Amino acid sequence: MANKLFRVSFLNQGKVYEVYARTVTQDALYGFVTLENLIFGTRSDVLVDPSEERLKSEFAGVERSHVPLHALIRIDEVEREGVARITPLDGNVTPFPGPFYNNPGNGPGTR
Repeated sequence: MANKLFRVSFLNQGKVYEVYARTVTQDALYGFVTLENLIFGTRSDVLVDPSEERLKSEFAGVERSHVPLHALIRIDEVEREGVARITPLDGNVTPFPGPFYNNPGNGPGTR
């Protein structure tokens, strides 16, 4: 399938971002995933979704975005594009326990 499309949900500043991207790859930066070719709906100029408009302006001019692995909620390969959105974090999503990287001198068995 040459025209793959991915729906990616991730945490950012206490909110859940859901975006659509043509390319999702493991990043060269350790612990990150790269999102490229972000897609935003242009179906109708009559109905404007403020959440999608905010995402469009936030990602305007961005060639690729590097998302930390611990911020990812899920990545789905989908057949068609939906509406990109920002939603408040509710009780159904729990952030990955932190800190992500521990100082080896502070763990069990250290003196």
